[in-house]
Amino acid sequence: MSQRKIVDAGDVLIVGAGLAGLFTALKLAPRAVTVLAAAPIGDGASSAWAQGGVAASVDAGDTPASHTADTVVAGAGIVDEGVMLRIAQEAGDRIEDLLRLGVPFDRDLEGKLSLGREAAHSHRRIVRVRGDRAGRAIMEALVAAVRATPSIRVIEGYSAFELIKINGRIEGVHAHDADGNVLSVSARATVLASGGVGQLFAVTTNPLQAQGQGIAMAARAGAVIADPEFVQFHPTAIAGPRDPAPLVTEALRGEGAILIDGQGRRFMPTVHPDAELAPRDVVARSIYREIAAGRSVFLDTRGVLGARLPEAFPTVYENCISMGIDPVADPIPVAPAAHYHMGGIKVDEQGRTSLDGLWACGEVSSTGAHGANRLASNSLLEAVVYGARIAEDIAQATLNDMSADIPAPLLDPSAPVSPLLVTQLRQMMTANVGVIRNRDAMVEALATLTSLEQTVGMTNLFSNLTTTAKLIAAGALAREESRGGHFRSDFPEPRETWRHRTAMTLDDANRITRDASMTKTQKGSCA
Repeated sequence: MSQRKIVDAGDVLIVGAGLAGLFTALKLAPRAVTVLAAAPIGDGASSAWAQGGVAASVDAGDTPASHTADTVVAGAGIVDEGVMLRIAQEAGDRIEDLLRLGVPFDRDLEGKLSLGREAAHSHRRIVRVRGDRAGRAIMEALVAAVRATPSIRVIEGYSAFELIKINGRIEGVHAHDADGNVLSVSARATVLASGGVGQLFAVTTNPLQAQGQGIAMAARAGAVIADPEFVQFHPTAIAGPRDPAPLVTEALRGEGAILIDGQGRRFMPTVHPDAELAPRDVVARSIYREIAAGRSVFLDTRGVLGARLPEAFPTVYENCISMGIDPVADPIPVAPAAHYHMGGIKVDEQGRTSLDGLWACGEVSSTGAHGANRLASNSLLEAVVYGARIAEDIAQATLNDMSADIPAPLLDPSAPVSPLLVTQLRQMMTANVGVIRNRDAMVEALATLTSLEQTVGMTNLFSNLTTTAKLIAAGALAREESRGGHFRSDFPEPRETWRHRTAMTLDDANRITRDASMTKTQKGSCA
């Protein structure tokens, strides 16, 4: 193993420098906080790439109850309505927080917040910045605020890979730099805000760091993981070779853009009454089927935006131009891409996990607010609401003293992770646990993951990727129905017996994997 250094973070360590992590740190000020970031803060965070905005029922004709009702419909029957209602009720206060931090949300001529509409919302309630730049603008404001806050220490260039667990309690994390050197950061309270899982799939809108490390770290320490099977595939990423695939915000469809095939035929009105504004899972599957049938799919903005597109949606326009596409003159080629994980580390309404000393917020967590299919722009809202709650909970909590001795990590970051194995895992997850799933494919996925683990050994950092992938595949295999972002061709309808959330540990996922292997072996012997 390479060199190892131990650092005392003091009271609070926050792992992750996206919206959830930085907002939590700012809410904890002036309490001393250490933020651990894999990249310079603001870089590589999914939050910065969010094009839609923050969903908030701040219009006079809208209500938290209406916002909750829309979320429940999109979440396909397993949203925790109480959790979501309380999130919606706090939205106005969190928008005010962001305004005070300098976020330049769009305003109309009267100075009121200018609100957009996205798929499955019954009102215009998306608080935006220059059409599609909300994520970038929010992160720029938060980074500036963090840099100006003396109580926040930022350690950049270190990726967390393992929780420090002592006598059943979490007391920080082990992290590594680009050379494999270990930094063990001890803390009385640890907050995971490490992002999502998109990079476990071959086509994703998520940054390179979004490999599900936080979920794996928590699961390996014994945490309960909720709803791992529910992965949202955004319907409209720009089709092409770029990784990550640039997102085409569904706000374009909210403005009236339509989906067409290569012959110019519009196909969504025959699929769903809301056509292009149907829930994301419906639109993603429809596009997936068109592509699987050999037909290219395009988003056509020409009729509704035309020459206004560069000004109205500059991020989309710039991404298109950089890929040789002129969206003013031509429709945009699109394909579904892994975008958001509704599952994650199970937390209560204060953001506490099942492990003492560990909180979680943002995409790495699962609050129950998203159900089986996240409603557009609810993710940024959830991140700031839970960031504020965690800060308040930690401020009121009696934190235990730290242990004198910090154990060495079990994983060895000096051992290289093979890019070829990562590519193999990503392609397998897309093929077997992607937009459309079935039992045989997922049994094969679990067998492949087991083989990969045996190939590299359980002390290699690659095991964090296989751990989270296994949780997703095991949850998807166990849920014998279709609901929201989870669709099985062998169980194409929802089933009332599965109208509930999932809760599992890594031991549960390993048991499902063993049972699947036995079934596969028995099936093979009978062939």
